[in-house]
Amino acid sequence: MNEQSNIAVNVDSEPVAFNAALAEPFNVLIVGVGGQGVIMVSKVLASLAQAHGFEVKQSEVHGMAKRGGTVFSHVRFGPKVWSPTIAKGEADVLIALEWAEGLRWLPHLKRDTGVFICDTKRIVPPFACLNRRLGAPLRYSTETAEQVSAYVSEAYAIDATRMAEELGNDRAANVVLLGALSTVLEFELPEWEKTVTSFVPKKTIAVNSAAFELGRNWIAEAKTATPPDDAATKAVPVHAHYSARLEITDAWCKSCEICVMLCPERCLTLNADRIATMTAPEKCTGCRLCEWLCPDFAIRVHLDTEAMMEAAR
Repeated sequence: MNEQSNIAVNVDSEPVAFNAALAEPFNVLIVGVGGQGVIMVSKVLASLAQAHGFEVKQSEVHGMAKRGGTVFSHVRFGPKVWSPTIAKGEADVLIALEWAEGLRWLPHLKRDTGVFICDTKRIVPPFACLNRRLGAPLRYSTETAEQVSAYVSEAYAIDATRMAEELGNDRAANVVLLGALSTVLEFELPEWEKTVTSFVPKKTIAVNSAAFELGRNWIAEAKTATPPDDAATKAVPVHAHYSARLEITDAWCKSCEICVMLCPERCLTLNADRIATMTAPEKCTGCRLCEWLCPDFAIRVHLDTEAMMEAAR
């Protein structure tokens, strides 16, 4: 769920400059959860750096992520790079595809010069809801972009997932963030576009190109926009009441019953055609466990954000 407005704080108008004579490696840390495309972002950046003649080291952890688990990737490039990992406090740029993951990795960012680019998407793990009642308080970070800005030299909180959804493919949210990153690093635009399109499926080139442009344009507007007032940037409390709705693609459901057996509230069953269906929508807490565990991507959980906003007022 995307509870925060797009916001940029402590904005520097110039991109980070580097060249072949770079004395120290340039460090970019990409973090998120399984299924968001963290590794794709790191591969695009590593490919660009290699094309410029830099030595590149890339390190990633994703083995047991399985859609919802933590994923992170270190990318370091320069004339000579000895270690593939970024030490705490040494990341020049931190790109986060999920809000809490971004906050968790903030200590790795350089305090005085680091750039923070983060999707405001919140993926609340099921175990964060200690009380299973609908709308119960969740153990999830409540920090806002304004609070984060006190610890970051330059920060961008962008609703990349919503922007990608409006293009018709929420999986392009990572490319929206790549578009934002392209305004921060000193690689030429045609190089970015060529590299990004080489890493996405051919049938999605159009939507990913549009997503990349959206990210670039958002940063450009953020740098010139008047800072939003407190009311406009107020985060919706994560414990606000909301309604959950499941979108089940019948053609993709293989009748494995994983969602039925593991739903904490027993909201699901298989119908006469052996297709997963919701039987008790009033019990659904929107924990997304069924969505994450479905091996065929047949389930999507949608939260009624309008109801959340109304509850927050």
